[in-house]
Amino acid sequence: MHYARHCLSLIAVAALTCGLSGNFPLGVAHAESGSPASRIIAIYRVEINGFNLGNFQLTTTFRGDDYQMRGEARFSVLQGLLYEWRGKTSGTGRVTSTGPEPTTYAFGYSDSAKAYEQLRMTFEGGDVTDVSIRPRTRVSSRVVPVTKEQLEGVLDPMSSAFLTAQSNNPNGDLNVCNHTLPIFDGRQRYDLVVSPKRSVRVKRTTPQGYAGPAVICRVKFIPIAGYHPDNPAVQMMAKSNEIEAWLMPVRNTNMYVPYRIVLPTPAGYGSAMVTSLQVSGRRRASAEP
Repeated sequence: MHYARHCLSLIAVAALTCGLSGNFPLGVAHAESGSPASRIIAIYRVEINGFNLGNFQLTTTFRGDDYQMRGEARFSVLQGLLYEWRGKTSGTGRVTSTGPEPTTYAFGYSDSAKAYEQLRMTFEGGDVTDVSIRPRTRVSSRVVPVTKEQLEGVLDPMSSAFLTAQSNNPNGDLNVCNHTLPIFDGRQRYDLVVSPKRSVRVKRTTPQGYAGPAVICRVKFIPIAGYHPDNPAVQMMAKSNEIEAWLMPVRNTNMYVPYRIVLPTPAGYGSAMVTSLQVSGRRRASAEP
């Protein structure tokens, strides 16, 4: 049962932080000072081996150059009778001419096995300035140490997932799949190397879902520091060539956001797929239906 809980927590964290997902483009958050906020609310269904674990809701609000992101999820096995996991994440910052510049990132979870964690990070000028994790745990001497230099010019999982690419082409632009993301999640420093795979058209699977063009990005996970070399989950992710992020354009914007995420876990393939997407406020025009 401990192994099952570990695997569920792994896919839950991956889905909630969206650390292996798509992108919101640069320049999208720019608006006139004092203009009304623009908001995107996306709901994802999270599964492992086809088994529905629950939903993850992400709300992103732009006001001028500032952004605020909040995510919340509840995942369970047998409606919580066997196991339940609840998590929340948030991030704030600014979108600049050179990319997203996070100022805060927070992540917390609790489960029915009475495990819990509260993590908070602060940034200044793209560099991590403080990390707080409760409860404190002893770090194994075998964990690859994170250096100060590795915390310079990095992104948190949420800003890296949603504020790092752009395209004025709403018809499935594979160029949004062409970048490397330096990420620090409070414990681990890693890169995500994103490369284009192919363009597709997807069909609506729910009344509030999406139908239209999408792009499939290949994602390579490169661990750098803060991890145990013998961790089987890290080894699996690092060796895998099957991690995918499907991105879709958002109407009235030049944003591409996650449609579907697929990644391997020790318990089988995990996935998160959008079931609802609501957009309020208007940004650059898009031909997305």
